[in-house]
Amino acid sequence: MNRYASAVLAAVLGFTFSASAFAVKPEDAIKYRQGVMTAQGWNFGAMGAMMKGEKPYDKAEFAKRAENLAALSKMALEGFTVEGSDKGKTKAKPEIWKNMAKFKGGTEKLASETAKLAEVAQGGDMAAIKAQFNETAKVCKGCHDNFREK
Repeated sequence: MNRYASAVLAAVLGFTFSASAFAVKPEDAIKYRQGVMTAQGWNFGAMGAMMKGEKPYDKAEFAKRAENLAALSKMALEGFTVEGSDKGKTKAKPEIWKNMAKFKGGTEKLASETAKLAEVAQGGDMAAIKAQFNETAKVCKGCHDNFREK
């Protein structure tokens, strides 16, 4: 795991363990999930640039970013489970809390697809990588379309 992913993981674990010792404020939950989503975008954007040919493909970098994304994909849901985090400075739609089962299913699907992406990225087969990248992007888009304000 690279330094960036290690730092994010350390911060998340620190927050998670300290959160059990005190009540998490809704605004902190919002910041947490926005931080995770920003990190997801950082990694997905770099991979997307490689897939579009805007940046040269680098197998090692792509694989690292796919691993980062797979780890991050399991983290955001926690920030949506804090009571009151549906209000505040957020682009999250109320539909998340009205249909948490569907939202949770989407986060589980993202975790599954990003794990597959990390696996195929290790092999270097561009056809398989592009196909799985596109499947992963569809899951991201579906969640954004259903649960995120534009």
